[in-house]
Amino acid sequence: MFAKINHVAIVSDDYALLAKFYESVFGMRTSSKTRPARATTVGDGYVGLNINPRRAGRRGGLDHFGIQVEDAETVYERIRSKYPQVKWLKRPSTRPFAGVSTHDPDGNMFDISQKDMSNRTSVYVENEGAEVTPRHIDHVAFRTMNPEAMAHFYRDVFELVPSNAPTREGDPNYYLTDGHMTLVIMPWDITDYDGTGIITRGMDHIGFRVESVEDTKADIARIAADNPRLAPAALSAGAEGLALASLFARSCPIGQYQMADCDGTLIDLHQ
Repeated sequence: MFAKINHVAIVSDDYALLAKFYESVFGMRTSSKTRPARATTVGDGYVGLNINPRRAGRRGGLDHFGIQVEDAETVYERIRSKYPQVKWLKRPSTRPFAGVSTHDPDGNMFDISQKDMSNRTSVYVENEGAEVTPRHIDHVAFRTMNPEAMAHFYRDVFELVPSNAPTREGDPNYYLTDGHMTLVIMPWDITDYDGTGIITRGMDHIGFRVESVEDTKADIARIAADNPRLAPAALSAGAEGLALASLFARSCPIGQYQMADCDGTLIDLHQ
């Protein structure tokens, strides 16, 4: 496979606590080279989850994903030839998870890395050849204005292929995979948010494959009892919360159980 979706990033006011949530609930492993004053990185053996502190002017929550490629120059040439409106920016050496940040034609941001990029370290190197944890990230989803065109972009540039992910009749999503991770490209329509707060287009949720949804829910309840600060944020509180939970459940047929982490990032579980 030419490309693999190898990291997801979250921005949080309480990034150290959030890392402990993913360690405790999903068994993700903290990088031995993490720099807690700057960010916390955990991994599942394939995907690194980078949890960044929220700085002034930045929104909290699910922020972007990253793609590792065999040859970054091939990617740049494909973008230049077919998508001249797309630009990219080399990241500083303080960013161990991305060599270059860029975007698709709809403006959805993601990172590009290559194995030998000098600033690629931390859990993204440690994940290589590591055993994947039983509970692991297996899809990441974003909402965009032109999902069909964006699906073409990720196929053209990164050679991601159509996934056999579960679908429903009339499902408007596009599903692309690297063989392990699935990229779910969902339409954004303001009318979907009738009865709840409007969430702007962009990153929507991360999905975990687990050995048992019921066992995972039981572990979450036990962990929250031991440490209430690790309790998931309420997803369906009040009328607006119920409307959002309903939208989430019907938007991505991969998931069997919808929830949020302790900072409000949406999570889909399936077994």
